[in-house]
Amino acid sequence: MTLTPAIKNARDFWAGILYAGIGVSALIFSRDYEMGSALRMGPAYLPTLLGGLLVLIGAVSLGRSLIRPGARISGFQIKGLVLVTAATLLFGILVRGAGLAIALPLLVIMSSAASRYFRWGYSLVMAAGLTLFCILVFLKGLGVPLPILGSWFSG
Repeated sequence: MTLTPAIKNARDFWAGILYAGIGVSALIFSRDYEMGSALRMGPAYLPTLLGGLLVLIGAVSLGRSLIRPGARISGFQIKGLVLVTAATLLFGILVRGAGLAIALPLLVIMSSAASRYFRWGYSLVMAAGLTLFCILVFLKGLGVPLPILGSWFSG
């Protein structure tokens, strides 16, 4: 008698582990803050809501991995991991000094370069559109205190 592995879809399994892990982390980190209510949300409201949703999505993905067969994971893409991580770190370093108009396009282009479908034209259009959208929504609309052009360029 041979035992077959219970996991039939490794991709769904690891996605479920990742989602559930991030969700549990959000729930743990948000428990020290005030929850509030739906009308007067406290600082823990949204992280708790999203953390719970991620745990639920992770559980569904884990359940699917035990039921539905899927393709094997072909390999680990180090290029994507390095580029997306570096882009995120670079954004964090540049956003105050260089401003959102410099940091965000760099983030988008570097992250896009992680894909095997990367095209310069598409990435530049996406970077410009996303930057304009973020400036209008977050800086102008919501008043998030980030510079459009940082102190490195404004003197």
